[in-house]
Amino acid sequence: MGEVTTAVIAGDEGGAPAAQGEAKSLRVRLDLAYDGTDFHGWAAQPGLRTVQGEIESALSLVLRGPVVLTVAGRTDAGVHARHQVAHMDVPVEAWRALAPRRAQAGDGAAIGEGLVRRLNALLGQARARWARAHGLREPRGSSDAVIVSATPVSAAFDARFSALGRRYCYRLADGAPDPQRRRDVLSAPGELDTEAMNAGAAFLLGEHDFLSYCRPREGATTIRTLTRFEFTRAERIIECRVEADAFCHSMVRSLVGAALEVGRGRRAPEWMAELLAGRSRSSAAPIAPARGLSLEGVDYPPEAQWAARALRARARRDEVGGCCG
Repeated sequence: MGEVTTAVIAGDEGGAPAAQGEAKSLRVRLDLAYDGTDFHGWAAQPGLRTVQGEIESALSLVLRGPVVLTVAGRTDAGVHARHQVAHMDVPVEAWRALAPRRAQAGDGAAIGEGLVRRLNALLGQARARWARAHGLREPRGSSDAVIVSATPVSAAFDARFSALGRRYCYRLADGAPDPQRRRDVLSAPGELDTEAMNAGAAFLLGEHDFLSYCRPREGATTIRTLTRFEFTRAERIIECRVEADAFCHSMVRSLVGAALEVGRGRRAPEWMAELLAGRSRSSAAPIAPARGLSLEGVDYPPEAQWAARALRARARRDEVGGCCG
């Protein structure tokens, strides 16, 4: 992950009163993880349990007001995240009010740690209520969404547009599946030819129009730069590592779905390149199930480059007609 520097609030050293003209809000970076099995994706949706909805609900209780999160990668229903990143803008006074009794109002680290504890307690309670409503018995305190850290950052940081790239991993098993991994590993019976899968994947590296591998949103570009796409065996699991500057809707699962056709011998490796060149939804790649996919991390430049990176990303989005993130 990129560097994170704690922001200094003007006039805040030693708990001193705020200086005249001080900004009224503070940007805070959240690092988090979740098991996507029982969520309807990241994005908040009325009447549905989503990651964004659960976290924003907890934040609104702690901060005593509405909070809106901006996320690095909007994951689909059932997709997991080992390391997701989001940011929010918090009223300065609401942030200071979270300071522990013995901490100064400007101690961002102490406030962040306290916020993490309170949020995780609320997320655990929310999960317990959901489990009871669905007739499930789970260990006390367990949760399928966890806040890892809350760090004040400069206003130049944008979880989505400052990102250099996103890293995903798709996990599958072509042998006897591990029952303890049934929530995050896809069972794909029958030996897969990973050498052929890698041969097909190699055709897709670089900048291309991935229309045949996406579910495009209206007005959004499908041009992406794929920097890594490879399959490796690790004990009883095959891991597919996929990295790019950004991904279109369902792009990673479509890439894996096409590679599975090759691995099962139904298609030649060259078919993946032909599919790419076709740039057509009528011949779109099959989409692999969400279960095996996890967002592994988001990469950022050093703090001095956050603003410039965000400006370039927004300009490119406007130039090519939108972006899926």
